[in-house]
Amino acid sequence: MSEKMPKLRAALDGVPTYKPGKPAAAGGPVAYKLSSNENPYPPLPGVLESAVAAAGAFNRYPDMACTGLMAELAERFDVPAEHLATGTGSVGVAQQLIQATAGPGDEVIYAWRSFEAYPIITQVSGATSVQVPLDEDEVHDLDAMLAAVTERTRLIFVCNPNNPTGTVVRRAELERFLDAVPSDVLIVLDEAYREFIRDAEVPDGVDLYRDRPNVCVLRTFSKAYGLAGLRVGFAIAHEPVAAALRKTAVPFGVSQLAQEAAVASLRSEEALLERVDALVAERTRVAGALVAQGWTVPESQANFVWLRLGERTVDFARACEQAGAVIRPFPGEGVRVSIGETEANDIFLKAAEAFRKEL
Repeated sequence: MSEKMPKLRAALDGVPTYKPGKPAAAGGPVAYKLSSNENPYPPLPGVLESAVAAAGAFNRYPDMACTGLMAELAERFDVPAEHLATGTGSVGVAQQLIQATAGPGDEVIYAWRSFEAYPIITQVSGATSVQVPLDEDEVHDLDAMLAAVTERTRLIFVCNPNNPTGTVVRRAELERFLDAVPSDVLIVLDEAYREFIRDAEVPDGVDLYRDRPNVCVLRTFSKAYGLAGLRVGFAIAHEPVAAALRKTAVPFGVSQLAQEAAVASLRSEEALLERVDALVAERTRVAGALVAQGWTVPESQANFVWLRLGERTVDFARACEQAGAVIRPFPGEGVRVSIGETEANDIFLKAAEAFRKEL
């Protein structure tokens, strides 16, 4: 029998593995997971009931067109249904965007460090990543990103707020960038954390997309809406881009449970805003306490904070875990700490204070 193995695409060689946030150890001393930017609250009112009702029919395929959810989103954002596309979380839609725009020989530009899925989905498509370092304030360097555009550029990600730093680009600089990028390059405003923004100078990507055919906005139900386990995200883009996204979507990828839960979540906005306000208040408290301890903390507009620790990153994460809070280390760079329950945040702050005193 031949010992030859099936031939696989060379583009997959060396693809980095997506590293999910480490879970809290079952039965161990770790009590809280602050590693995945999850919403610590249970489902919004009415959401669980909608999902349970939908579960009674999961022997059937879901509505592939997500008709009910599309109608709800179209009304909520005042956009044509033809300008919408759904997917398995915003990361699923991001992968569809690259499939629709870029292949071997093409380039995808994004800031670094930014969302760790970007290099993975770019390399899987066979395209080339062009990583542009953040500036000294941990913010997208839009001038450098613009300078990186070539005739091979097909797509640019702008993660706003940026994951994992929580920093934002504001209206004037973002609009200037959007208007300077060639019109045949797709610009994706990844706004997974949009609901946590309190800076009035940060524009809503949906406003920017309306008169710019090469701008696409990504949103998700995983963060503020608390549906991380159901995997549903969406894009708002002009019809040619949205149509391409629907072509590249995995058939029946968004379950009926996810669709019904997303619709119910959109209809529970008042409760959503209360929860988001509470998380934002905790974010302010945590950041203020860290600054008081002597840490340098970039201003975050997301549901997490970032500490650049360099070679001390892994030791810091280990100290937090031993204290009872799992956070997300990026070895050699820094840590991202999700804003969770008050008790969890207090455990983290106590561990950070102790670590700081040992330096």
